[in-house]
Amino acid sequence: MEYAGIAIIPLLIGILEVLKKVGLKEKYVPAISVSLGIVIGIGLFGNGDTKAGLVQGIFIGLSAVGLYSGTKNAFEK
Repeated sequence: MEYAGIAIIPLLIGILEVLKKVGLKEKYVPAISVSLGIVIGIGLFGNGDTKAGLVQGIFIGLSAVGLYSGTKNAFEK
C-alpha cells in the first residue's frame, strides 16, 4: 500500500466520528470500519485485483479501529 492508504485511515476515523454523532452505537464502529475499509480498498486500491483490494481494505479498516480505540483509551486513563 502506498502513502495514500495511510492518509485514508484518519479520513475513515473522521467518517466514523460523524456516524457516531448521527447516532451510530459504539459497538457497531469496528464492523462499519472494516466494511468501509473493504469498500475503499477494493474501490481505490484493487486495480482489477479484488483479492489485493480486499486485503488492503481489511488493513485500512482494522488500522482505523486500532488507532481510534488506542487514542480513546490513552485519553480516558
